[in-house]
Amino acid sequence: MAALNRSTFRRLQNLPQIPSVWEGDRRPLSNADSHMMLDDDDVLEAGGECILWVDGSEGVVRAMDMVGPDAGPEAIVRALLRAMEHPQSPAPAVRPQKIVVKNREIQFYLRGVLQDLGISIDYVPELPLIDEIFRGMEEVAINRPPDLPPQYAEVLMEKAAQIWQDAPWRTLSEHQIISIEINQWDVGSLYVSVLGQGRMDYGVLLYRSLESLKRFRERVVNDDSFEDLEQAFLGQDCLFLTFESAADIDEDDDEEEEIDLADLPPSEIEPNFGNLHPLEGLRSILYEEEALTMLVALEAFHRFFRNSRRKLGAETFPNINSRYRIPVPQSDGETQQASVKVSTMPDVSDELLQMLGDDDDDDDDDEFEMPLLRDDLVPQNSFLSLGAVPWETVDFLRASVQFHQGAETDINIAGDGLPVVMIQTSHPKAKTMIQDLKEAGGVKAIGFNPGENPFQDEQYDLGILQTKNGDLYLFGEFNEDDPVHQEARKKWDRRCKLTNGWCGLIIAKGLMGASRGQPQFKDMVALLEVRWVSAKELGIGPLQLMPMF
Repeated sequence: MAALNRSTFRRLQNLPQIPSVWEGDRRPLSNADSHMMLDDDDVLEAGGECILWVDGSEGVVRAMDMVGPDAGPEAIVRALLRAMEHPQSPAPAVRPQKIVVKNREIQFYLRGVLQDLGISIDYVPELPLIDEIFRGMEEVAINRPPDLPPQYAEVLMEKAAQIWQDAPWRTLSEHQIISIEINQWDVGSLYVSVLGQGRMDYGVLLYRSLESLKRFRERVVNDDSFEDLEQAFLGQDCLFLTFESAADIDEDDDEEEEIDLADLPPSEIEPNFGNLHPLEGLRSILYEEEALTMLVALEAFHRFFRNSRRKLGAETFPNINSRYRIPVPQSDGETQQASVKVSTMPDVSDELLQMLGDDDDDDDDDEFEMPLLRDDLVPQNSFLSLGAVPWETVDFLRASVQFHQGAETDINIAGDGLPVVMIQTSHPKAKTMIQDLKEAGGVKAIGFNPGENPFQDEQYDLGILQTKNGDLYLFGEFNEDDPVHQEARKKWDRRCKLTNGWCGLIIAKGLMGASRGQPQFKDMVALLEVRWVSAKELGIGPLQLMPMF
């Protein structure tokens, strides 16, 4: 049995002793009870137990703690010392005259640890105050509504799985808004914004008003501090569906590579439903009318996206509208039909996009639209190289890769091979990258553009992919002073001239395997034959690193 340090013993002896009786106990809790008290998933999964110390004379809780079932008797002593020295209720630090417990083992253990402190440790068959507290928690847990109404939970989970399978974030940006006109359950229209192109958060937000959507976007652009952004987040008026990993991910396991949900199998994805409102804040529970609204909206969005996916991926956000009849399950088991209109909102989307670009607009050249250089195509920590692939290998890859984009004309077979950019990543991320390129229409060109970091006086050669829908993606940053890159660029330019301006992009898997940095034929999953363009043809001019505040 562990004993108190002498210094701790003296400190406790110096506490004033009051003529009060404290109750103490340790009891197992259901997960529902535990969730009301704290968010500790590890404790909950193991079957949490609650330690309580209550001042029976004052009727207040002085200490409460959650521990795992394997925690030893020392845990109840730690909670008691905290109850004496640092009570959680507004009460002074004191030492009780008497402690009562209903567990003989706890009684004997406390007698051994607390001897000579002048505290009587007695056994009693009942602890009325603690019994009342636990009964109250059980009643609250029983009456707590489920996260989803039971009659709609299964179908809502099915709709969420459909949305994850659709992956609308591969096609739609957050500013490209879609209206869903429902006109039921006191809801006129919902305005859908899709999360996920940044590969951080995935889901759909369904705003109850355009005003709320625009106000949030404006505050995100203009507010700088974390507190301002938090207030902007809580000020939204929307229903939401988001996705997270069903398994716990230890961030310390792999500090170099962030986990992208898109890399996980569907079985490891868990949907979360909820509500945001300026007066309610964040609520992870949907009530019946909200669940019905969400059910109808998700099904309508799914049908609309499935039917219009190709049009929605166009360079210009199109004007599309469709009507659907969505089945709505009733409480009596019958099914009714809801007429729903779904429409894109190009004007609103342009307005939201304009918010992002207001600070960079040139008032003297309103008609010129600067292409947006994105960096969300090539996965982080990919292996990148410039080189050439022998012509025999090119012929082999054309017939064997999973995805091949051929040249529009015959390539001049000259020199030592086709100049290529090789991007090696994990297999799931390679598939995602290929899908992204397919939905962008393929790759139109590869080029290099000058860039600089004025804060460190460094010059860069920026590798850029231009997709056929007009987007520009950064695939690499190369230091201009690096002699290895200088030599690689000279060879690249010379080879591209020999092929009359044709080059290639190879996407390979196997980043974490034995072929890292040297992918074999079996690792190469895509070959795209594209044009090489000069910095002048890209037309974006020198780029400068700007600070993010």
